[in-house]
Amino acid sequence: MNQDNAKPVHLPLRESTILEEFRNTRPVYEKLLHAVRRLLIEEIRENGIYINAFEGRVKTEESLAGKLERKMGKYVSLLDLTDIMGVRIIAFYSDEVDKIAALVGRIFEIDWDNSIDKRKMLDIDRFGYSSLHYICRIPKELYFDPEYPQLNEIRFEVQMRTALQHVWSVLNHDTGYKSGLEIPKEYLRNLNRLAGMLELADEQFCVIRTGINNYRRSVQALVRSGCFEEVALDGDSFANYLEARPFDSLNKRIAAINQAEIHETSLTRFLKVFAFFGFKTLGDIEKMLKDDSEDAYQLAAFQLANTDLDIINSSLAVVSLCAVHVLKQGGGVLELSRFLEALNGVSINNKQRAESLYHAARNLPFMNK
Repeated sequence: MNQDNAKPVHLPLRESTILEEFRNTRPVYEKLLHAVRRLLIEEIRENGIYINAFEGRVKTEESLAGKLERKMGKYVSLLDLTDIMGVRIIAFYSDEVDKIAALVGRIFEIDWDNSIDKRKMLDIDRFGYSSLHYICRIPKELYFDPEYPQLNEIRFEVQMRTALQHVWSVLNHDTGYKSGLEIPKEYLRNLNRLAGMLELADEQFCVIRTGINNYRRSVQALVRSGCFEEVALDGDSFANYLEARPFDSLNKRIAAINQAEIHETSLTRFLKVFAFFGFKTLGDIEKMLKDDSEDAYQLAAFQLANTDLDIINSSLAVVSLCAVHVLKQGGGVLELSRFLEALNGVSINNKQRAESLYHAARNLPFMNK
């Protein structure tokens, strides 16, 4: 806001003195804002919290004058005002608001008497205002600027809220709700219903994330314990399974044929193949690995025996296993092509590769049982 265009406000002597003091010390507040922003963002990043937004501002002269006019006689000096400089941290989840609040309490001095947890307001129309408001100071041992020694005496506000609370607050402001204007009861009722829906959504996002994290931890524990039959096959469980490097042993046997090096590549794309096969659990992959490893080795050996390849891809073991699985199910070139299509997408090379695999396998023992 351009302060040169600010409307003149006629204030009593004490309020005018406070306003003049602000004009003279505004650079201190700007310096404070810069320091607080840097300290908070560094702390949030170091603790691995991903936030939606970080906002900060120093009140304009017009805004401060308006506040002094509205609350005539309340403030004795500029330092009595606690929100001239303020920042707002917008998190994605409600539990992360608590984490951020703990970080704020750890690095700053908190004026608990003037701090407010508006989340405890239970009225349905308070959702958009349900944020944490901490009034803080920067301790000298954390940050001190000899050019601005008064900086450590200034209190400032840190607001913390979720993204949905912030969206609701902005929409509320735009509609004029809670602005003192009368609006028809039907719109007021709909706004209150919407507030309840958003509050429920905010809670459920947090519940769902907690449930997913708990599921991931349980999957990790089951994979570590080898209880593969109990683990449903999905992206998370397959990623955890791959961390155990289940195909390494077969790959090393295959590489030893030509004393080759193994070039590591991601195997996550094989999840699509196993879904195509109808596998439901990690136990299905383990069963294939147990039942078909020897035949997969023979298939790879037949293909590599007459070559001088000294580097193989780490996917070779899984490709060989999958090819053997298809062939043991009675499949031929067509079914091998479909498996390769599930792995690589549609390509004119799939049929040629399928024919090569089938030709290599047809004389192996498992095809003649």
